[in-house]
Amino acid sequence: MATTVRIPTPLRSLTGGSDEVSMGGDTVKEVIENLEKEHPGIRERLLDEKGAVRRFVNLYVGDEDIRFLDGLDTKVESGQELSIVPAIAGG
Repeated sequence: MATTVRIPTPLRSLTGGSDEVSMGGDTVKEVIENLEKEHPGIRERLLDEKGAVRRFVNLYVGDEDIRFLDGLDTKVESGQELSIVPAIAGG
């Protein structure tokens, strides 16, 4: 079993329209790297040139924001869900 990655609407063009994909990896970073191999161009939408999560992107393992865990080194287990949530500006 793999991690289910929930894909937000703005990134679905990179996943052939899929709203979720299954991806292997032991950490969030590995899942993103594997996601990039299958869906080129997605990593640059999530990570900046230094490899850090972009300011306008939030990543959650289950209900936990990875910023409050171990960042990109946060462990993921088979069957868990990784959600990509773009930050929304509002007023």
